Amino acid sequence: MAEIIGVDFVPLLILMVFVANSAGLLTLVGDPATFIVGDAINISFVDYLTRLSFGGAIAIAVILITLPFLFREIWHKDLENLDQLVVPQLNHPRTLVVGVIIAVFVLTLFVVGESLPTPISPATVALLGAGLALFLSHHSRIDSVSHILRDVDWSTLIFFMSVFVLIGGLQKTGVIEGMSGMLAVILGQNIALGSILILLFVGFISSLVPNIPLVVAMVPLIQQYVVTAGLAPVSILATNFQGQLPPAVLPLFYAMMYGATLGGNGTLVGASSNIVAAGISELHGKRISFKTFFLYGFPIATLQLSAVALYLYLRFLF
Repeated sequence: MAEIIGVDFVPLLILMVFVANSAGLLTLVGDPATFIVGDAINISFVDYLTRLSFGGAIAIAVILITLPFLFREIWHKDLENLDQLVVPQLNHPRTLVVGVIIAVFVLTLFVVGESLPTPISPATVALLGAGLALFLSHHSRIDSVSHILRDVDWSTLIFFMSVFVLIGGLQKTGVIEGMSGMLAVILGQNIALGSILILLFVGFISSLVPNIPLVVAMVPLIQQYVVTAGLAPVSILATNFQGQLPPAVLPLFYAMMYGATLGGNGTLVGASSNIVAAGISELHGKRISFKTFFLYGFPIATLQLSAVALYLYLRFLF
């Protein structure tokens, strides 16, 4: 679209990444990091909407406010000959309609699934939607299931599984417990200070490393810390724990969720979507350098983390 109307697509790709990363905070299943943390604290889809979605809205509002300043060239560009643009046609309108029905069905189950007589978890809903989408693709003969499964990023999935195994090893060997003890000495029982520091620390680290392995490592660390500091019972460390954490410690996990998601906007290597956008840009003849992304990303990430830190303090800590 950018090439057709004569606009540089690099800033638009970067903008799309910012919105995608930030909008991941709008729902429990919007980003892997939010789901991992949400699953650890057993928060429902609806509870997430009422407690935490507004932080994602704030992050998107920050992007909207900065558009005229960070993206000056495309913001002020005059478009010409728009009446001569060729509008693409839909090749499979019926399949599109069925696909939209499947999407609406999945989104509805995300909201009400856990309140049904037989609760359905968000993970189950996602797998159900994926199965229906595969069946639709097979039935409409748009693409074969084998081709779709071949395109799945299996290396990334194996990487995530390996990270879980690594974190399990660190827990068994006592490394996580030792680090949580140091955290307890530094923070004591000061949840407000701990939440803000975790937000900023995780946000900074997440701009340098992918947020998913970071969150996988941080969740058991924070869990062990609240137990070591006497803020939660030791039962929360059980792998099959299905109860609720004490409300007083939840801001620590909320801060980690916000920091890990928004910090990814800071640099080119901060999130997987950043790397994907850079790869797409290079395929079309323009390379997004680390410096180019940083000039856009650092101000956005800084403003977003600051705004969300204020929201976190006023909403949960004040």
